[in-house]
Amino acid sequence: MMLDFVTNAAVTLLVTIDPIGLAPLFMTLTRGMDASERLEVAIRGCIIGFAILLMFGLGGEAFLEALGITLPAFRIAGGLLLFWLAFDMVFERRTERRDNTATRAVDKDHIKNIAVFPLAIPLMAGPGAIAAMVLLSSDAQDLAGWTGTGALIAVLAGMILVCLAVFLAAGRIEKLLGDTGRIILTRLLGVILSALAVQFVVDGVTELVVAASDVVL
Repeated sequence: MMLDFVTNAAVTLLVTIDPIGLAPLFMTLTRGMDASERLEVAIRGCIIGFAILLMFGLGGEAFLEALGITLPAFRIAGGLLLFWLAFDMVFERRTERRDNTATRAVDKDHIKNIAVFPLAIPLMAGPGAIAAMVLLSSDAQDLAGWTGTGALIAVLAGMILVCLAVFLAAGRIEKLLGDTGRIILTRLLGVILSALAVQFVVDGVTELVVAASDVVL
């Protein structure tokens, strides 16, 4: 069970954060910088992105309870959001928005702050990744308590390290994939994410039906 959860968490975070898809955008955002400046931006962006996702992973459910939002309802909403994200990935609309965000950041000369915006937010810690962390955190607690949460944090840390490695090798990855390779990879990950999103919705609906049955009984 733990292995299945870790695999599911890794795949979910992989497709929502999309490290490979961020590679050409990182190159655009850091155009004109030397190697040390790019390294600084990459490290700061990864640390900030990790902190934001970790915060929502540890406290997201309590925050929802304070707002009166049930977890099954958020699970359904999160699943729909992830499905919308997958739809954008399959039809390349997500990449177009990311490119526009990168262009705006460069045009406004936000070089010193690009580690925060747009690299960490919203490119790494976007709505899809935040929703995924809240949902996965709940699953981790249900599965193995704090042991499951620790496993989720380890998966998140590993994914952030993948992002860092991708940023440092962005130039070579972009040349290796080419436009055709990037399109194929993005759409393949989008199809996988759509299936995971549907599963989130199914689980949420099932929990609501079970809860309603318990109330009736």
